[in-house]
Amino acid sequence: MPDDPAYEVLVALRRIIRAIDIQSKRMSKICGLTTPQVVILQAIRDLGEVTTKQISDHVTLSQATVTTIMDRLEQHDLVERYRSVKDRRVVHTRLTTIGRQVLKKAPPLLHESFIDSFSCMGHSDQEKIVETLRQVAEMLGGGNLDAAPILDIQPPDAVG
Repeated sequence: MPDDPAYEVLVALRRIIRAIDIQSKRMSKICGLTTPQVVILQAIRDLGEVTTKQISDHVTLSQATVTTIMDRLEQHDLVERYRSVKDRRVVHTRLTTIGRQVLKKAPPLLHESFIDSFSCMGHSDQEKIVETLRQVAEMLGGGNLDAAPILDIQPPDAVG
C-alpha cells in the first residue's frame, strides 16, 4: 500500500491536517486564542480603528463570523467597540492595551509561513499546486465550500 499514489496523497493530507492542528493548539497554549481570533486582532492592529465590515473584507470572513469572534474578544477586554461621533449608527473597533500585549505573544500564523515559502516557488510550480489542490478539494466534496485563507482546524463560525 505505501507505493500506491492514493496512499501517499492521503498521508500528505493527514500531515497537513496534523500540522494545522498542532499550530492551532500551540496558538491556544501560548496566547489563549484561536487562529481566527488572532487574524481579527491583527487586522484591527493593521487597519486601525475600523468597522466590522472593513475587518470582514480584510480577513475574508463573513460579518456575522467577525461579529461573533469580536464579541468574545470584547468579553476578554482585547478589543473595545464604540459608536462614531460623526454617525452614531457606525460602530468602530480598536485594540485595547491587553489586546496589543496578547497579540505580541502570538506565534506567527501557519498561513504566513506558507505564503512566504509558496511565493519563492516558480510561477508554473505555483499553478500546478493550485490546480492539484483544487482537484483534491473537489474529490473530497469541498470544491464549492466557502473558505477563508486561514489555516485552522475549527471552522471560524464555531469560534467565538
